[in-house]
Amino acid sequence: MAVQLGINPLTWTNDDLPTLGADTPLETCLTEGRQAGFTGFELGNKFPRQANVLGPILAAHDLMLVSGWYSGELLTRSVAEEIKAVQSHLTLLRELGANVMVFAEVTNCIHGDQNKPVHLRPQFPTNRWQEYGEKLTEFARYTQKQGVQIAYHHHMGTVIETEKDVDHLMENTGDEVGLLLDTGHLTFAGADPLAIAERWAKRINHVHCKDIRPDVLNDVKNRKTSFLDAVLSGVFTVPGDGCVDYPAIFQVLKKQNYQGWLVVEAEQDPAIAHPFTYATMGYNNLRKFARDAGLF
Repeated sequence: MAVQLGINPLTWTNDDLPTLGADTPLETCLTEGRQAGFTGFELGNKFPRQANVLGPILAAHDLMLVSGWYSGELLTRSVAEEIKAVQSHLTLLRELGANVMVFAEVTNCIHGDQNKPVHLRPQFPTNRWQEYGEKLTEFARYTQKQGVQIAYHHHMGTVIETEKDVDHLMENTGDEVGLLLDTGHLTFAGADPLAIAERWAKRINHVHCKDIRPDVLNDVKNRKTSFLDAVLSGVFTVPGDGCVDYPAIFQVLKKQNYQGWLVVEAEQDPAIAHPFTYATMGYNNLRKFARDAGLF
């Protein structure tokens, strides 16, 4: 089975900053995403959350449901409480054929706070790695039995952001916990996405392909901005429009026989970065990188 190319609706509308693309209907996102060439979408805030409603909408556009973000709180919840909280989301993914769930620990996260510099993000409590890893593995074991595997999303402004954070997470969890490789977030965090890909290739079960404009990254770090202000400044862009070495990363994925989704997830201000233009650019570049690497 070859990889599949999907996109996140952040290109058109933003979940963390809803004023971006607020007037853009879901129909526009789906139509333009399909016209750009993508065969699947991740969930966004304008998507219905009932399978019997969303399923026909996606089918009408010849699209699949790729996955969807889930805000985990296992640092403060028990596994049983997390399992109860995830039910509606898990059911939606399972019923519409998505086999991975984007999971991020959001306890004390600041990525949605436009007034807080992202470098002030919360730190993971070092004495809780083993406990947390056991809880996350148990939770992941449950979702896996339901046909959906966790894809852990390291994310700016959260307790798991850096290369060391990712290493600690992987070292303290079982194989039930997959790793979402997000090239943009790793680069933003000062990590090397290629090194992470090489080290944890066997655990990677989902890939978010966002590129970084290095000059903008240097600027927002110097100004110590919030995550959302960095987005507004244009720190992220689509694959092939920044500094991430996708050919090398995709060679690692090919060697590991990766067969999941490659998802363009490059949040920008749609008033500045025309969504259809960037979606098309992202698809064309991603398809070339994947083909050149032999991923399909």
